[in-house]
Amino acid sequence: YLLSSIFSFYLNVKQELSKITMPIAFNEPLSFLQRITEYMEHTYLINRTSSMSDSIERMRAVAAFAVSAVASQWDRTGKPFNPLLGETYELIREDQDFRIVSEQVSHHPPVSAFHAESLAGDFVFHGSIYPKLKFWGKSVEAEPKGTITLELLKHREAYTWSNPNCCVHNVILGKLWIEQYGTVEIVNHSTGDKCVLNFKPCGMFGKELHKVEGYIQDKSKKKLAVIYGKWTECMWSVDPQAYEVHKKSEKKGDNKKQKNGAENDDADDMPEVQETVSVVPGSTLLWRIDSRPAHSSVMYNFTNFAMCLNELEPGMEAILPHTDCRFRPDIRAMENSNMDEASKEKERLEEKQRAARKERAKRDEEWSTRWFQMGTNPYTGSQDWIYTGGYFNRNYQDLPDIY
Repeated sequence: YLLSSIFSFYLNVKQELSKITMPIAFNEPLSFLQRITEYMEHTYLINRTSSMSDSIERMRAVAAFAVSAVASQWDRTGKPFNPLLGETYELIREDQDFRIVSEQVSHHPPVSAFHAESLAGDFVFHGSIYPKLKFWGKSVEAEPKGTITLELLKHREAYTWSNPNCCVHNVILGKLWIEQYGTVEIVNHSTGDKCVLNFKPCGMFGKELHKVEGYIQDKSKKKLAVIYGKWTECMWSVDPQAYEVHKKSEKKGDNKKQKNGAENDDADDMPEVQETVSVVPGSTLLWRIDSRPAHSSVMYNFTNFAMCLNELEPGMEAILPHTDCRFRPDIRAMENSNMDEASKEKERLEEKQRAARKERAKRDEEWSTRWFQMGTNPYTGSQDWIYTGGYFNRNYQDLPDIY
């Protein structure tokens, strides 16, 4: 089964992977809607902005939050389950002052919409993600199309950005490893300030792996602060002049260094990485990643936050809609280590989804979303999926039977 799937990969080089059936061995027991929810792991960074009077200080916190949102992907080589059309997920964390709801609003193309808000009324965080996946022979590239919007209600500010690209290396042969790369622009639509973050690709000898470097500029393009660090470890901020002096002194030593090693034509060797950041004197720490649990390596490299996402606490079954990811039988079977059952259920659910789509086509019916509608993002002017409200009223009548 695995070999036939690999063969089908080669027949579909450069095609979108959303159109290819993936063997369950490539998955982790979470839906992509739950993966999106991991953006909220470091919500305390947003909560801090309420007490910040300076807009540049707030931009630093928002930049740290944007980087921290992808930190959980470090060593997470399992593919989340593709959400079924109409699938939902919710999470309420009173200890972190937020609640979030997400819905799979489109199947072709696959689009996941989410809406999070502060329980205290301090912020709204929302967006829609269209993960465009491509297979390039030895690697899988994910381009997370879609806009993310953060509104700081107390300060009447709105920020927008998109996530960096993600690449999983050695999907056919060798050890799997991940890199994030690309430019992320965070725009404060109220002040005109902008933060430009460069997630650096691995490079020839892996020297740049995991590194993030960027700057904050005002609307006249004057650089006010430098942001630097690693998305797997920590982020710092410092004065631009101090950073330039530090970089020049580092280059003198780098020019003298050499590395050698055997080339491997069959796999992209992951560089040996020392998870340390050279801290520039005078820097301010913006964010540091939390340690993962000791048994994380045998639990799909989940964080403590991720390990809680499938929990069904007492009383939850009575209030959750039956479209919630926690009720998906294939994900639940995989979490219980019943891989054969998980594979069968995944195939059954996908067939049920195809049959429902054919039935709607016969009746000339359009799919109707429940909690989100296509609209216009008021800050970017682009099309976006907007939360229509009402989910937490707990009125779940007439929901689709997707499981």
